[in-house]
Amino acid sequence: MRIKIVERELDELDRKILGELLINSNRSYRELARFLKMSPAAIIERIKNLESLGYITGYGCRLDYLKLGFEFMAVVEINISGKNLPEVEQKISEFPGVAAVWDTTGDYDAIAILMCKNRSQLSSLVKKIIGVSGVEKTNTNIVLNVVKRLTEFSEV
Repeated sequence: MRIKIVERELDELDRKILGELLINSNRSYRELARFLKMSPAAIIERIKNLESLGYITGYGCRLDYLKLGFEFMAVVEINISGKNLPEVEQKISEFPGVAAVWDTTGDYDAIAILMCKNRSQLSSLVKKIIGVSGVEKTNTNIVLNVVKRLTEFSEV
């Protein structure tokens, strides 16, 4: 089956499809089509189009990192000197234990989210970040409780 890619604005049906995929991206096209009262072929075409246009960038599962032993989560605010900001952020993003790096505005140039199994690992990782050439200063915030995760954001 050849899918024709159509550049267009998202419509209400696209948004419903995206919302349903956020809830459970593991369901079959047939099941999704039945739920949305459409044909499987129409669902497949819509989803392939959303993928090709970059609205859908991948599929996966949600993990409970606490159950996996990641007892220490931290948000590290980072000040970076010089013009090599993207390179420094990229280097930090490649360290094991770094779950995310965001380029930001405000008092800090970047924010890194760290996931560590123990305090020693967290201490080591923060020191590794501080040791990166171009990092001027950091401010580390230990996460006490996760109230809502990025993967739970479901507005489309």
